[in-house]
Amino acid sequence: WFMFKNLLLPLGISIFLGVCQSLSAAESAIIKYYIFQGSVSVSELKQLSETGELAPALASQLKMANQKPEEFRKILNRRVAVDAVFLSKFLNSFFGESLLDYAAEIVHTPNRAASRQALRGALVTSALNDNEIQIIEVLDNYPTSEVHVDGNRLLDLINQIESVLKKMPRLPF
Repeated sequence: WFMFKNLLLPLGISIFLGVCQSLSAAESAIIKYYIFQGSVSVSELKQLSETGELAPALASQLKMANQKPEEFRKILNRRVAVDAVFLSKFLNSFFGESLLDYAAEIVHTPNRAASRQALRGALVTSALNDNEIQIIEVLDNYPTSEVHVDGNRLLDLINQIESVLKKMPRLPF
């Protein structure tokens, strides 16, 4: 049963999250960055992240936020290595839920309802294919049409998550 369970868990997570993702995915991100707050198309962010091409609307928003496109692209593409099954188990533990509650203050749903669950789903879905998480993937996999991001605190959060994952022993769940 143990071996069978280890094979079914990733498959079940993948199917469940794939169904959830097809039902809804973030179309826009409301990003707060110092005095700037604006809506950014997730598809434009993906274009910048994948190709380096900058849509005119995004270019003006980055200029208003005093953010260089190359630096912003690096932030969107920053990778955090993590095993998807381990991540799913961890995020469903007491410590993982505590981390999600903190992170959901930074990345959240428009009305802040079910932000923990939405973020958990986006993180695990992002890690499923390649055992890595990127900000652009999390935004793209976020299960609401709009995701709110506190850009001032986001990089600190990523650094904290990386630190926790590097120091954490493999815990049995």
